[in-house]
Amino acid sequence: MTEQKASALTHFDAQGQAHMVDVGDKSETRRVAVAHGSISMKPETFAMVKSGSAKKGDVLGIARIAAIQASKRTSDLIPLCHPIALTRVAVEFELDEAQNRIDCSVTAETVGRTGVEMEALTAVNVALLTIYDMCKAVDRGMRMDGIQLMEKLGGKSGHWFAGQ
Repeated sequence: MTEQKASALTHFDAQGQAHMVDVGDKSETRRVAVAHGSISMKPETFAMVKSGSAKKGDVLGIARIAAIQASKRTSDLIPLCHPIALTRVAVEFELDEAQNRIDCSVTAETVGRTGVEMEALTAVNVALLTIYDMCKAVDRGMRMDGIQLMEKLGGKSGHWFAGQ
């Protein structure tokens, strides 16, 4: 890896070796991240989730708890992530009956020295994976799409929106 490429990526040192970024000199600020993703399924699967009649229980309720739990465990899953004391995690689902799709949005917040983008993204992924797990017996062809960071606020880079 060239020195130019290594310095452009904060998780690599000048020699191209992976390291955990030093955030000790950063100011503590309020940091917020919003991530989004979707899972599409057969109409029968969607109806089952919507009605709450899945054999394994309340699919969206369990997916919400899984997302919150995952956000708190992100640094255990992503090797170079800092452990973060989250101050809030909100998980919202929107059911799109016309598309047989469930949209998931997660907002993660903290007051700290590093952002919460990875926590929000991890939470969305785990929420969608939980929906898949709970419904796979009736629909193995479900598809997860559009997982992305939508917004982040706080820190040196300021306020950012997807599409900027």
